[in-house]
Formats: sequence, structure tokens, C-alpha cells
Amino acid sequence: MTQHTALVVGGTSGIGLATARRLRALGADVHVVGRDERRLDEVAASDPGLVGHRADGGERAEIGAVIEAIGRIDWLVVTLAGSEGSGPFASLDLGMLRRAFDAKFWGHATTIQAALPHLAETGSITLLGAITARAGIPGTAGIAAVNGAVEAMVKPLAVELAPIRVNAVAPGGVDTPWWSAIPEPARREYFTQAARALPVGRIATADDIAEVTVMAATNPNLTGTIIETDGGARLVSMG
Repeated sequence: MTQHTALVVGGTSGIGLATARRLRALGADVHVVGRDERRLDEVAASDPGLVGHRADGGERAEIGAVIEAIGRIDWLVVTLAGSEGSGPFASLDLGMLRRAFDAKFWGHATTIQAALPHLAETGSITLLGAITARAGIPGTAGIAAVNGAVEAMVKPLAVELAPIRVNAVAPGGVDTPWWSAIPEPARREYFTQAARALPVGRIATADDIAEVTVMAATNPNLTGTIIETDGGARLVSMG
């Protein structure tokens, strides 16, 4: 079997790191990209089988240099996310929303474009959206727009870049460091209330989403698809 090479951009924590670990368990050579040197050091200590690189996925020169150094890539996974963009629309800071687009949408677009010359013909691109793009959750119009922009690229790119496969994963609430700005007691209270509303009765873990992400990246018959893995959030009222 030919050794596969995976690149997980945004792979130093949360869903990205869980995905990198699963890809490594499949036997792939796995590279992770992050902006935070401290997190890269932590990954080097906890997961010595992963190869870390410091770069910003939204900066073409930085991410391009990393990709150039890696060479051929079979599985590109982009899990870039920002912590901004949520809140009631009437009072939403549009400057903040622009930063949210920079962090996520432009980060995804920049990384994909930089990687294209290095993707294997049988390779794949897997993006991280969110269920907010197609749910009616109050206070999420801004972040829904960001995720909707990411997910809108999937189908046209799946046709344009074929036979390279292009998919996305759309999680709902996931217990990851994305929530770290909220004090622990408030976060736990929110998760408890949300779990009661969800059909599955629980909040997802990063590894739950990583399992689906790896399937999207590696299954040779899957392209142009956005996989909803939200615990049923889109089926009920989460307001």
C-alpha cells in the first residue's frame, strides 16, 4: 500500500487535532499546521508522530511555504475556525464579522488554492463548515454566513477539480477549545441545556466529528457532499 500524506490545517487542537490523530492511526504521514507556537509544542510532546508547522492558513506565503516543503498531499483537511461572528444581528459588530470571514472563509480559500498544485490526482479536500449554515438558530446569522460561504464552495469545486474529491463536514455544538472564552460554569450549563434539546441527548466530542471528517477525506466514492453531524440540532429549536 502506498503511504498517504495528510495535511491538517488548524490541526493543533480540537477537531483538527482529533482528525490528525485518526489519520495517523490509519498509517498516514500527517502534518499539522497552526499559528500558536505553544500549541505546536504541546502537540510535539503529546503526539510525536505528527509533524508540526507554524503558519497562518490565511497568509498565502506562509501556508504556501509549508505545502511546498511537504510536497505531494493526498488528504488536505482544513479545520480553520475563528471565535468571532456570533451575536444578535441588530447589534453585531460588522468589523468583527469581517474578521470572522478573514479567519475562516479566506483561510479556507487561501489554503485550498495554495495546495492545488501539490494535491494527488486521487486526493481529497475536506472543509469544516457548521450546522449554523442551514439552521435557524437565533444569534447566529453572522457565523451562519461565514460557514455558508465555506460550504458553498464544495459542490462547484467537486466538479471543477475532479477527480480530486471535495467534501465538507458540518458539526453542531462540539466540546472543544472554541468555547474556552466562556467561563467553565456557564459553558457547562449551556452544554447541559443544549444536550437536553438535542435528539441524541449529548454534546459531541472532537473525536465524534473527527471520525466523520476522516471518512470524508478517505472514502473514494464521496464527493460534493456536506455531512451534517450535529446531533439533530437542525431538527429542533435551539433558540
